[in-house]
Amino acid sequence: MTKGKVTLVGAGPGSPDLLTVRAARALAEADLVLYDALVEPEVLELAPRAAKFSVGKRRGAHSVAQETIHVLMIRAARAGRRVVRLKAGDPFVLGRGGEEVLALGEAGVPVEVVPGLSSALAGPLAAGIPVTHRKVASAFVVASAVPAEPFAKLAASLPGRGVTVVVLMALSARAAVRDALLAGAFDRKTPAAIVVGAHTGREWSWSGTLGELPDVVLPPGDEPGLVVVGDVVLVGARMASAIGDARAIQDERMEDCLGT
Repeated sequence: MTKGKVTLVGAGPGSPDLLTVRAARALAEADLVLYDALVEPEVLELAPRAAKFSVGKRRGAHSVAQETIHVLMIRAARAGRRVVRLKAGDPFVLGRGGEEVLALGEAGVPVEVVPGLSSALAGPLAAGIPVTHRKVASAFVVASAVPAEPFAKLAASLPGRGVTVVVLMALSARAAVRDALLAGAFDRKTPAAIVVGAHTGREWSWSGTLGELPDVVLPPGDEPGLVVVGDVVLVGARMASAIGDARAIQDERMEDCLGT
Protein backbone atom coordinates (compact mmCIF):
# COMPACT_ATOMS: atom_id res chain seq x y z
CA MET A 1 0.00 0.00 0.00
CA THR A 2 1.10 3.57 -0.60
CA LYS A 3 2.64 4.98 2.54
CA GLY A 4 1.57 8.30 3.89
CA LYS A 5 3.47 10.36 6.40
CA VAL A 6 3.21 11.56 9.99
CA THR A 7 4.28 15.06 10.96
CA LEU A 8 4.63 15.93 14.62
CA VAL A 9 3.74 19.61 14.81
CA GLY A 10 4.33 21.94 17.74
CA ALA A 11 1.22 24.09 18.14
CA GLY A 12 3.00 26.64 20.29
CA PRO A 13 1.62 28.17 23.49
CA GLY A 14 -1.87 29.13 22.31
CA SER A 15 -2.46 31.80 19.69
CA PRO A 16 -2.43 30.48 16.10
CA ASP A 17 -0.28 33.38 14.91
CA LEU A 18 2.59 31.98 16.99
CA LEU A 19 2.82 28.84 14.84
CA THR A 20 5.67 28.48 12.39
CA VAL A 21 5.03 28.77 8.66
CA ARG A 22 5.94 25.10 8.26
CA ALA A 23 3.41 24.12 10.95
CA ALA A 24 0.64 26.04 9.20
CA ARG A 25 1.52 24.40 5.86
CA ALA A 26 1.47 20.91 7.39
CA LEU A 27 -1.98 21.56 8.86
CA ALA A 28 -3.31 22.89 5.56
CA GLU A 29 -2.16 19.73 3.77
CA ALA A 30 -3.27 17.23 6.44
CA ASP A 31 -5.85 14.48 5.91
CA LEU A 32 -6.00 13.63 9.61
CA VAL A 33 -5.15 15.66 12.72
CA LEU A 34 -4.71 14.00 16.10
CA TYR A 35 -4.51 16.86 18.58
CA ASP A 36 -3.68 17.49 22.22
CA ALA A 37 -6.17 18.73 24.79
CA LEU A 38 -4.45 22.13 25.15
CA VAL A 39 -4.55 23.04 21.44
CA GLU A 40 -6.69 26.12 20.78
CA PRO A 41 -9.72 25.68 18.44
CA GLU A 42 -8.42 28.49 16.20
CA VAL A 43 -5.32 26.41 15.45
CA LEU A 44 -7.49 23.51 14.26
CA GLU A 45 -9.19 25.85 11.78
CA LEU A 46 -5.90 25.89 9.86
CA ALA A 47 -6.63 22.29 8.80
CA PRO A 48 -9.94 22.76 6.93
CA ARG A 49 -9.84 19.52 4.90
CA ALA A 50 -8.68 17.17 7.65
CA ALA A 51 -10.59 14.85 9.94
CA LYS A 52 -9.81 15.86 13.52
CA PHE A 53 -9.76 13.78 16.69
CA SER A 54 -8.78 14.73 20.22
CA VAL A 55 -6.27 12.35 21.80
CA GLY A 56 -5.06 14.69 24.52
CA LYS A 57 -4.41 13.91 28.14
CA ARG A 58 -5.60 16.00 31.08
CA ARG A 59 -5.15 15.21 34.74
CA GLY A 60 -8.13 13.36 36.22
CA ALA A 61 -9.86 12.92 32.84
CA HIS A 62 -10.27 9.89 30.60
CA SER A 63 -7.70 9.90 27.83
CA VAL A 64 -6.57 7.83 24.87
CA ALA A 65 -3.75 5.42 25.73
CA GLN A 66 -0.38 6.33 24.23
CA GLU A 67 -0.13 2.95 22.49
CA THR A 68 -3.51 3.60 20.85
CA ILE A 69 -2.23 6.92 19.50
CA HIS A 70 0.72 5.07 17.97
CA VAL A 71 -1.61 2.57 16.29
CA LEU A 72 -3.86 5.34 14.90
CA MET A 73 -0.92 7.19 13.36
CA ILE A 74 0.65 4.07 11.88
CA ARG A 75 -2.58 2.75 10.35
CA ALA A 76 -3.52 6.10 8.84
CA ALA A 77 -0.06 6.64 7.36
CA ARG A 78 0.04 3.13 5.91
CA ALA A 79 -3.31 3.86 4.27
CA GLY A 80 -1.64 6.77 2.46
CA ARG A 81 -2.96 9.60 4.64
CA ARG A 82 -1.02 12.68 5.66
CA VAL A 83 -1.26 12.71 9.44
CA VAL A 84 -0.49 15.63 11.71
CA ARG A 85 0.10 14.81 15.35
CA LEU A 86 -0.58 18.26 16.81
CA LYS A 87 1.09 18.76 20.18
CA ALA A 88 0.82 21.76 22.49
CA GLY A 89 4.02 23.78 22.78
CA ASP A 90 6.96 21.85 21.35
CA PRO A 91 6.73 18.11 20.62
CA PHE A 92 9.86 17.33 22.65
CA VAL A 93 9.38 19.52 25.74
CA LEU A 94 7.77 17.42 28.48
CA GLY A 95 5.59 15.67 25.92
CA ARG A 96 5.77 12.22 24.38
CA GLY A 97 7.10 13.27 21.02
CA GLY A 98 10.17 11.09 21.41
CA GLU A 99 8.08 8.00 22.12
CA GLU A 100 5.95 8.68 19.06
CA VAL A 101 8.92 9.17 16.73
CA LEU A 102 10.47 5.91 17.94
CA ALA A 103 7.19 4.00 17.45
CA LEU A 104 6.77 5.39 13.94
CA GLY A 105 10.38 4.60 13.08
CA GLU A 106 10.03 1.01 14.24
CA ALA A 107 6.92 0.68 12.06
CA GLY A 108 8.75 2.05 9.03
CA VAL A 109 6.48 5.10 8.75
CA PRO A 110 8.05 8.32 7.42
CA VAL A 111 8.02 10.98 10.11
CA GLU A 112 8.89 14.68 10.28
CA VAL A 113 9.05 16.94 13.33
CA VAL A 114 8.10 20.62 13.19
CA PRO A 115 9.30 22.47 16.30
CA GLY A 116 6.93 24.69 18.24
CA LEU A 117 7.38 27.61 20.60
CA SER A 118 7.37 26.03 24.06
CA SER A 119 5.23 27.53 26.81
CA ALA A 120 8.35 27.25 28.98
CA LEU A 121 9.64 30.30 27.10
CA ALA A 122 6.48 31.90 25.75
CA GLY A 123 4.53 31.57 29.02
CA PRO A 124 6.82 33.79 31.08
CA LEU A 125 7.05 36.21 28.15
CA ALA A 126 3.27 36.64 28.24
CA ALA A 127 3.77 38.28 31.63
CA GLY A 128 6.82 40.21 30.38
CA ILE A 129 9.26 37.92 32.19
CA PRO A 130 12.56 37.03 30.47
CA VAL A 131 13.97 33.66 31.50
CA THR A 132 17.50 35.12 31.38
CA HIS A 133 18.68 38.67 31.93
CA ARG A 134 22.24 40.03 32.11
CA LYS A 135 23.54 40.30 35.70
CA VAL A 136 20.32 38.73 37.01
CA ALA A 137 20.03 35.20 35.63
CA SER A 138 22.50 33.53 33.27
CA ALA A 139 20.68 30.19 33.13
CA PHE A 140 17.19 28.75 33.30
CA VAL A 141 15.79 25.36 34.21
CA VAL A 142 12.55 23.88 32.88
CA ALA A 143 10.94 21.14 34.94
CA SER A 144 7.64 19.42 35.54
CA ALA A 145 6.10 19.60 39.01
CA VAL A 146 4.94 16.01 38.67
CA PRO A 147 6.08 13.54 39.66
CA ALA A 148 7.15 15.32 42.84
CA GLU A 149 10.25 13.29 43.72
CA PRO A 150 12.35 14.14 40.61
CA PHE A 151 11.44 17.82 41.02
CA ALA A 152 12.48 17.76 44.69
CA LYS A 153 15.86 16.29 43.74
CA LEU A 154 16.34 18.93 41.06
CA ALA A 155 15.35 21.75 43.44
CA ALA A 156 17.92 20.57 45.98
CA SER A 157 20.69 20.93 43.38
CA LEU A 158 19.92 24.50 42.30
CA PRO A 159 21.57 27.71 43.52
CA GLY A 160 19.18 30.21 45.05
CA ARG A 161 20.32 33.09 42.85
CA GLY A 162 21.34 33.54 39.23
CA VAL A 163 19.03 30.88 37.81
CA THR A 164 15.40 31.01 36.70
CA VAL A 165 13.14 28.05 37.46
CA VAL A 166 10.19 27.49 35.12
CA VAL A 167 7.84 24.82 36.43
CA LEU A 168 5.21 23.33 34.12
CA MET A 169 2.13 21.45 35.32
CA ALA A 170 2.53 23.27 38.61
CA LEU A 171 -0.79 24.97 39.36
CA SER A 172 -2.16 22.23 41.61
CA ALA A 173 1.29 21.47 43.01
CA ARG A 174 2.28 24.98 44.11
CA ALA A 175 2.74 24.04 47.76
CA ALA A 176 5.02 21.15 46.82
CA VAL A 177 6.99 23.41 44.47
CA ARG A 178 7.45 26.00 47.20
CA ASP A 179 8.47 23.44 49.81
CA ALA A 180 10.97 21.75 47.50
CA LEU A 181 12.66 25.05 46.63
CA LEU A 182 12.68 26.25 50.25
CA ALA A 183 14.31 22.96 51.26
CA GLY A 184 17.13 23.91 48.92
CA ALA A 185 18.88 27.26 48.49
CA PHE A 186 15.82 29.47 47.88
CA ASP A 187 14.15 31.64 50.51
CA ARG A 188 10.56 32.73 51.01
CA LYS A 189 11.20 36.23 49.59
CA THR A 190 12.45 34.95 46.24
CA PRO A 191 10.33 36.58 43.50
CA ALA A 192 7.78 34.26 41.92
CA ALA A 193 5.06 34.46 39.29
CA ILE A 194 2.15 32.44 37.95
CA VAL A 195 1.02 32.62 34.33
CA VAL A 196 -2.28 31.02 33.28
CA GLY A 197 -3.68 30.67 29.76
CA ALA A 198 -0.68 32.38 28.16
CA HIS A 199 -1.25 33.85 24.70
CA THR A 200 -4.99 33.21 24.72
CA GLY A 201 -7.92 35.50 25.40
CA ARG A 202 -8.05 34.01 28.92
CA GLU A 203 -4.53 35.03 29.91
CA TRP A 204 -3.97 35.84 33.60
CA SER A 205 -0.84 36.40 35.67
CA TRP A 206 0.25 37.08 39.23
CA SER A 207 3.60 38.05 40.78
CA GLY A 208 4.75 38.00 44.37
CA THR A 209 7.08 35.85 46.43
CA LEU A 210 7.83 32.14 46.67
CA GLY A 211 6.38 32.02 50.17
CA GLU A 212 3.02 33.33 48.92
CA LEU A 213 2.76 30.89 46.02
CA PRO A 214 0.34 28.30 47.46
CA ASP A 215 -2.11 30.92 48.76
CA VAL A 216 -2.78 32.65 45.43
CA VAL A 217 -6.41 32.40 44.31
CA LEU A 218 -6.39 31.26 40.69
CA PRO A 219 -9.04 32.26 38.15
CA PRO A 220 -11.89 29.76 37.67
CA GLY A 221 -11.62 27.15 34.96
CA ASP A 222 -9.13 24.53 33.90
CA GLU A 223 -6.59 26.62 32.01
CA PRO A 224 -2.99 25.40 31.76
CA GLY A 225 -0.40 27.42 33.62
CA LEU A 226 3.13 27.57 34.91
CA VAL A 227 5.20 28.96 37.77
CA VAL A 228 8.32 31.11 37.40
CA VAL A 229 10.75 31.55 40.28
CA GLY A 230 13.75 33.87 40.31
CA ASP A 231 14.85 37.50 40.27
CA VAL A 232 13.82 37.83 36.61
CA VAL A 233 10.26 38.25 37.89
CA LEU A 234 11.27 41.71 39.14
CA VAL A 235 12.72 42.53 35.72
CA GLY A 236 9.45 41.32 34.24
CA ALA A 237 7.45 43.92 36.13
CA ARG A 238 9.33 46.66 34.27
CA MET A 239 9.26 44.82 30.95
CA ALA A 240 5.50 44.20 31.18
CA SER A 241 4.94 47.92 31.45
CA ALA A 242 7.09 48.57 28.35
CA ILE A 243 5.36 45.79 26.39
CA GLY A 244 1.95 47.12 27.44
CA ASP A 245 2.87 50.63 26.28
CA ALA A 246 4.07 49.25 22.93
CA ARG A 247 0.85 47.28 22.46
CA ALA A 248 -1.22 50.37 23.22
CA ILE A 249 0.71 52.38 20.63
CA GLN A 250 0.28 49.60 18.08
CA ASP A 251 -3.47 49.40 18.72
CA GLU A 252 -3.78 53.18 18.41
CA ARG A 253 -1.95 53.13 15.07
CA MET A 254 -4.18 50.33 13.83
CA GLU A 255 -7.29 52.31 14.76
CA ASP A 256 -5.92 55.32 12.87
CA CYS A 257 -5.27 53.17 9.80
CA LEU A 258 -8.78 51.77 9.93
CA GLY A 259 -10.30 55.20 10.52
CA THR A 260 -12.08 54.08 13.71
